[in-house]
Amino acid sequence: MLYGARTSLRRDARRNRMAIVEAAIEVLRGRGSAALMPEIARRAGVALATLYRHFPDRHALTAAVIGHQLHQLEEAAAASTDRPATFRPLLRTVLHWLIEMRALIALAEGLDAGTVRRYQQRMIKAFTKPLRLAQDHGYVRRDLVPGDLLLLFAMVQSVATTGDDTAAARAAADRSIDLMLDGVFRETHPPHEDTLPAAP
Repeated sequence: MLYGARTSLRRDARRNRMAIVEAAIEVLRGRGSAALMPEIARRAGVALATLYRHFPDRHALTAAVIGHQLHQLEEAAAASTDRPATFRPLLRTVLHWLIEMRALIALAEGLDAGTVRRYQQRMIKAFTKPLRLAQDHGYVRRDLVPGDLLLLFAMVQSVATTGDDTAAARAAADRSIDLMLDGVFRETHPPHEDTLPAAP
């Protein structure tokens, strides 16, 4: 086989792989699909055999989609490291993604613990510099640590996956986001002694 032909085949394979990942994101946004793999292949415009050649099962595809989304998060976080005020919209974007992609999150529960831990570490690492910068400029409370963000993600995920009413779940999750972000971005202090009401 000629070198140019091999290069063309590799390029076609990369294009097919990306088309499959993008189709999977589209299908998994919201409730997902009962016939997951066939529907993704149809939307990607590839044969089902081609899909399985790239991703032997749902777990492999799930890992690829999460990896792709994490790469986008890492790029967005890196682009915001010189703009401390963008930490809040960056965090809100990720929390909204957890709501929209709850079908993907459900599939991710089937991944092994080591893979999930690596993904969590990547997410924390992506947020570390933007968080520190936002704290240095007074946008975020000082006692928040990157690991605390996993608590926020877990809380929103729990709200988003409760019940079958998608609209209600999203409304509840949006409200929880507002409440949590207020706690993250507005530091409260106990009243000073000289401001307490006088004893009767």
